[in-house]
Amino acid sequence: MNINELDIGDVVYSAKAITDDGSMPDCSEGELLAPAGSRGVIVMKGHIEEDPQRHVFMVRFEDETLTLGRPIGCWAEDLSVDRQDTTKTNR
Repeated sequence: MNINELDIGDVVYSAKAITDDGSMPDCSEGELLAPAGSRGVIVMKGHIEEDPQRHVFMVRFEDETLTLGRPIGCWAEDLSVDRQDTTKTNR
């Protein structure tokens, strides 16, 4: 399935470790926000005005206690629909 076809409420996995690019309040640039393979749920979907084909997803990833964290902005290439994809790309 194509990531861009997903919608609010769909489950995704982080395809790689997602770190703060400096845009997250109360975080340090480079701080780990979601380890590779983390399960999350899409809570918002949009695109950037300059390029309507470039989708951005707000995803809440689970922590080690299965509690959803705060929303993190992700590009399609940051996400996977299959947990197997994330383990192959991070070996």
